[in-house]
Amino acid sequence: MATAANAPAGCFHCGLPLPRDGRWSVRIDDVDRAMCCPGCASVAQAIVDIGQSAYYRDRTEFGATASADQLVPPELQLYTNADPRFADCEDGRAAALSVEGIRCAACVWLIERRLQQQPGVIEANLNVATETLHVRWDPSLCEPARILQAVREVGYTAYPYEAGRHGEQLQRAVKTLGRQLFVAGLAMMQVMMYVAPAYLAGDDGTLEPAMAALMRWASLLLTLPAVCYSALPFYRGALSSLRARVPGMDVPVTLGIVAAFGASLVATWRGTGEVYFDSVTMFIFLLLCSRYLELQARRKAAGALQRLHHALPASATRVAGYPQQLDGAVVPAATLAVGDVILVKPGEAVAADCVLLDADTAFDVSLLTGESAPQLKHVGEAVPGGAINASRAVLARVTRTARDSTLSDLIRLVERAGQGKPRIALWADKAAAHFVTALLVFALLSFGFWYWYDPSRAWPVAIAVLVVSCPCALSLATPTALAAAGDRLLRRGVLAVGPQTLETLHRATHIVFDKTGTLTVGKPVLQDVLLYGGARRAHCVQIAAALEASSAHPLARALAAAADGPLPWNATQVEETPGQGLAGMVDGQLYRLGNAAFVAGLAGPNGDGPLVAGAPGTTAVFLGSAQGWLACFLLQDALREDARATVDYFRAAGKTVVLLSGDTPGLTRHVAEALGITEAQGGCLPADKLAYVQKLQADGAVVAMVGDGINDAAVLRAANVSFAMGSGAALAQAQADAVLLSGSLDAVAGTARTARATMAVIRQNLAWATLYNLVAIPAAALGWLNPWLSGAGMAISSAVVVLNAVRLRRA
Repeated sequence: MATAANAPAGCFHCGLPLPRDGRWSVRIDDVDRAMCCPGCASVAQAIVDIGQSAYYRDRTEFGATASADQLVPPELQLYTNADPRFADCEDGRAAALSVEGIRCAACVWLIERRLQQQPGVIEANLNVATETLHVRWDPSLCEPARILQAVREVGYTAYPYEAGRHGEQLQRAVKTLGRQLFVAGLAMMQVMMYVAPAYLAGDDGTLEPAMAALMRWASLLLTLPAVCYSALPFYRGALSSLRARVPGMDVPVTLGIVAAFGASLVATWRGTGEVYFDSVTMFIFLLLCSRYLELQARRKAAGALQRLHHALPASATRVAGYPQQLDGAVVPAATLAVGDVILVKPGEAVAADCVLLDADTAFDVSLLTGESAPQLKHVGEAVPGGAINASRAVLARVTRTARDSTLSDLIRLVERAGQGKPRIALWADKAAAHFVTALLVFALLSFGFWYWYDPSRAWPVAIAVLVVSCPCALSLATPTALAAAGDRLLRRGVLAVGPQTLETLHRATHIVFDKTGTLTVGKPVLQDVLLYGGARRAHCVQIAAALEASSAHPLARALAAAADGPLPWNATQVEETPGQGLAGMVDGQLYRLGNAAFVAGLAGPNGDGPLVAGAPGTTAVFLGSAQGWLACFLLQDALREDARATVDYFRAAGKTVVLLSGDTPGLTRHVAEALGITEAQGGCLPADKLAYVQKLQADGAVVAMVGDGINDAAVLRAANVSFAMGSGAALAQAQADAVLLSGSLDAVAGTARTARATMAVIRQNLAWATLYNLVAIPAAALGWLNPWLSGAGMAISSAVVVLNAVRLRRA
């Protein structure tokens, strides 16, 4: 009967299965015994050290074991499902995590695959450009601590996303890489000084053997700092990849460095043979240059999310006892409750959504909407959380907590934007993940051929093949471009949430618009004023604005907004007659404002005829006094200023533009004719819009939908790609692939332009990466490229891809 000591599998101490990357062992009875964790290894070593190794020979069962959760390090056990940093989602909990040490697509594939193997993990998506991991899990099956531990087990460090910590981590990475780059560059320059005489002398015998040997030893000593310090990132990456049995890009890089340096070391020791110290130092330096550019590009790509996180104020001045007392105390912004009164000083960010109480002031909302000009807010108007007070100190009442503020919602949308990957990115990830394995096999075959054909060239050819390839360009081609495009759009007031937004918009054949609130402003606007009996326009508008000043009716707000500057009078004794209008005293005279019959009751019949036939959807509001009829105000839901230009852009791009509206067919046709839209349908219920879009899709169309209302939520979700107006309903925004934060319709056309440029850059990057590898790898295998030139080619290839993608931020 086999004893525990002879158990063929599992941890020798506790019997648990060994992790795939297990690296703990203890020497027991002159045999290295595998352990599943450092805890078991420590206990076993203690037993051996006190001379009790007979315990393992005599025992009849394994030692006590711990549950999987208990094996999680104590510092990670602090992260639980109750942590407020982890949000609820439809099927469980979700979080955005920062990951340190990302290098290439193999890292992405490795981490995602490891997490997807964890019980309870529903989805894991890692954005290589921003180093942000988005995870969803079932809280009944998984704790966040296990997710963080799983990432650690494959050689990376993960923690909940915090803007400050993430920025510090990137800054540390830049500084460390900068030091390694400096050492490699210095070593490269010094080594070049010592190898130059050998290159210049050639084989003519002018360089004495003793001097040549001295220069080789000097080159060896100068290469050591680059190999032992500057190349550490490659060694660590290769070790993590091999432990996980998934060879990443760092594996061939490390093999190339070690092979070239090892061969040079042997040649130097023997005093004969080729040395590659210059190639080694140049390869390390150039590759670090490329990674430095990549890291800088990642910092810029992550800038949008960091700016939003930094804009969240940590504290606010809460005013107790308002309005009797105005004592203020600084409190954490997270403790603010609905109804609290806060003081917002000039230059401060509003901690939560609120309404102004005591004064008008201007707010900078550029971070939220992309509009650079400050917006003037009046008493009683809403101010979004995250807006910056650009004028005077004001008091405001909190309407939504900091956690539910507009800025917090925007941050959650930005975090959601990185959770998925477009199809082209998934293809690149898979191609790059399998590329390295094929490369290693090809390098081995190349070595075998040259060892048979010309042994003296076998080693340098194999090294050249290892270092010339560049799967990094494949893996960076798409995420770097998408990150740069996303940052560009967000700075212009467009938040692309869906992973396929730009790719699908570029392929769209039909652009479907809602009418109210999308092509139109969504509220009545004064279009024209018809005057009677010699009345003056400005005078009539001011009287109407004074009467409507205290009303919340949409028509009243439109008339009040039409008056320029402060009103010379205030209306008194204002009485409203529901469904007809209102009457009041202005400057000592009684006026009526409303429909024709209501005004005629005071002004008498109008010989010119008060009824005016305006355009479809026009509302007529009349003004009169005891002296007679004064004016007729024509109000209409006006077209957005940029509606015509947006429609014209898509028509010129060859897209079919469609208008679907719930308004009457007559009004819908009127708007369509004004914008030059040939396909329009009015009287559409939400189900009708959905059916129309689904029919287009059934016929092979790729549909982009633009809407703003709750009734558009279903069709926004069904469309291939969708846009929701930033001023629209929250439900519509939640279902859309992009949100127009600025409320500008022209942003849809701007997004289409960015999509076209982005897809062009991605195609250029993928074409370059593919062409480079197809040309460079065979050239290296044929012996046409020496190792240092191969290293230069690899570094330049990655740099070209990154720099080409960064152009999108400035376009």
